[in-house]
Amino acid sequence: MELHAKRVRAQLNLFKPVMTSCSLEASRKGQDKLGELMTALHRSEIMTKNHDFQHFQGAWIMPQDQRRGGVVLYLHGGGYTCGSLEYAKGFSSVLAAECGVRVFCAAYRLAPEHRYPAAVEDALEAYQYLLKKGYAGHQILLCGESAGGGLIYALCLKLKELGLPLPCGLIGISPWTDLTGSGKSYEENREVDPSMSPELLQFYAKCYTDDPADPLCSPLFGDLTGFPPSLLFVGGDEVMLDDTRMLHEKLVKSGCRSKLIVAPERWHAYVLYCLSENMPQDFETINRFMDKVLSPARSLRWMKLDNAAKIYPAAKRRNWNNFFRISATLTEPVDVAVLRSALDVTARRFPSIAVRLRRGMFWYYLEQIPHSPAIQEEKSCPLAHAPFHEVRQCAFRVLVYHNRFAVEFFHALTDGTGGLTFFKTLLAEYLSQKYGLTIPAGDGVLGRLEEPDAEELEDSFLRYAGNVKASRKEATAWHLTGTPEKDGFKDLVTLMIPALVLKECAKAHGVTVTELLCAAMMQAICQLQAEKVPQRRLRKPVKVLLPVNLRTLFPSRSLRNFASYITPEIDPRTGDYTFSEICAAVHHRMGLENNTHTLRSKFAANVASEKSPVLKVMPLFIKNIAMKAVFNAVGERKSCLCLSNLGAVELPEAMAPYVQRLDFIIGVQAAAPHDCGVVSWNGTMYINCIRSIQEPELELHFYRVLQRLGLPVKVESNRRGRG
Repeated sequence: MELHAKRVRAQLNLFKPVMTSCSLEASRKGQDKLGELMTALHRSEIMTKNHDFQHFQGAWIMPQDQRRGGVVLYLHGGGYTCGSLEYAKGFSSVLAAECGVRVFCAAYRLAPEHRYPAAVEDALEAYQYLLKKGYAGHQILLCGESAGGGLIYALCLKLKELGLPLPCGLIGISPWTDLTGSGKSYEENREVDPSMSPELLQFYAKCYTDDPADPLCSPLFGDLTGFPPSLLFVGGDEVMLDDTRMLHEKLVKSGCRSKLIVAPERWHAYVLYCLSENMPQDFETINRFMDKVLSPARSLRWMKLDNAAKIYPAAKRRNWNNFFRISATLTEPVDVAVLRSALDVTARRFPSIAVRLRRGMFWYYLEQIPHSPAIQEEKSCPLAHAPFHEVRQCAFRVLVYHNRFAVEFFHALTDGTGGLTFFKTLLAEYLSQKYGLTIPAGDGVLGRLEEPDAEELEDSFLRYAGNVKASRKEATAWHLTGTPEKDGFKDLVTLMIPALVLKECAKAHGVTVTELLCAAMMQAICQLQAEKVPQRRLRKPVKVLLPVNLRTLFPSRSLRNFASYITPEIDPRTGDYTFSEICAAVHHRMGLENNTHTLRSKFAANVASEKSPVLKVMPLFIKNIAMKAVFNAVGERKSCLCLSNLGAVELPEAMAPYVQRLDFIIGVQAAAPHDCGVVSWNGTMYINCIRSIQEPELELHFYRVLQRLGLPVKVESNRRGRG
């Protein structure tokens, strides 16, 4: 809906006698309606979340498309006597939508019920709230119109007095900075101002304070030295024109940067009306100002796939594209609206994960998505197949089912460690918004308002690759076969074991928990292979692929893929192995290869290939053919399955009471129908065995091995009826 200046001016002139003579109650109702209208016009572009203080209310206004960091603290006008939270949300919504920035608006207490210094105290409390939320002064911009415009300057005076960090800038829209009414424009513009009269302003001033010359009431009379840059808008026809002019002049004389825009033939706070004649240039000016003092509007980033990620797009299959999943079961049903808001914040913090896959001439690459993806209701099994065109729109997805929400990551984006960091940060933001918790960065939770560090985005393989390259030749492992699930359904069996009991069992066998589980799985596979292949000479090696987090050996804060693997094996053709012998074999292999020299040599070959001049100029479709051939020949032939252990997850203390359970599930391979994801939370180890075939034989053997070890195992399954 467009508003034209002539039409609005005519309406204001018509209602001016009513507006300047009506009761305070009527003025308040009329102002609230204006705010509701502005909010409604931008409802599809923003989300709101109220926040209650002891004496007043505030609200977060979050744009669907947040293009810049930081936050705007908006203080509304209304002569210190009018303006509810609904009114404050009005122009806050306009700012959020037009500038792509988060806005926090504070509906401070009003006079005459709450006279000076109530408004200043509430503005200060709102500012300190933002500091406690993790925003630094240089990440906060103040904006206000009319009385709110004067209040932002009064707040700066108060911040100077208290020695608190000042904001990065101030945007004043017709700021009321002189409650004494000393400017000549009060009389010169009396007749041409269509919306305001000196008498009405005097009434407001008397309601608010007994000392209108106090700098915290009339900041024009305060010491403005050291103030941040200002952008000032004022109408050429308004009675308060000189309030803004004199403020601008004093700022400049005090050594502060200030830009003054006087709009000819416009009235008090004209910017709020979003006039078709003024709005484009006004908001262009506001955005340029924000670019300079707050943060520049972001452009979409793009980045190369890391060295480990390049194989995943090339090796895709019709029914496989390599996702993994992390989920949390909460104590209460998931609030989807709050989760959506939290996802918007988190996605901007992780530009290497909030991406889509793009196809270039020579390589696939990742491009940052402009909006976080829609949250889906989970109606199928975990890790349901994602068509490749979906990965090209967004390479991760967020799903909700009652008390549980999950994030499923395309493996080209990150590994389990990076995925867990994203997930924990998203969970922290959700709980913070939902319950008002203060959750500092730590325990794998990143600062949600920080800019990502360059090291988080690096391909650490390139930094640490050595010159010695390990051979890729390995014996082919045995692969279990079965009846495929025709509709792509993934069967999931979860084994739950007390973590302490499992740890004691591992200690008794002289191995780690991961090594113990690997040995148990290998014994289960050996037993199953013996049933399927009675002739020993026809059996194949039993191998389990164990991912290794390289960050434990090579210092790195990368959130991208930075993992290698070790593949313990035994050869059943040489005879039967006891469980102790398998444990010894696994432990030996891990001890032999879990070091910087061996692991560096494993990824050195891939890095060397990537740097090859011939490969660099080879068209992508030829690269894909070559990489797919290598993957088919080597990749999935190395192991019977993958067993990936995220370990014991720690959460910040404030978060733990809200989380019942965590799960980690990795997608099955194209050729091998099983995989296993392990995670420990709150004293319980969750072992998620997933498969793409109907027969649960391997899980049954694995369960029996664990039982024979004396471990108390509970079992859950999503198995459906077979008809």
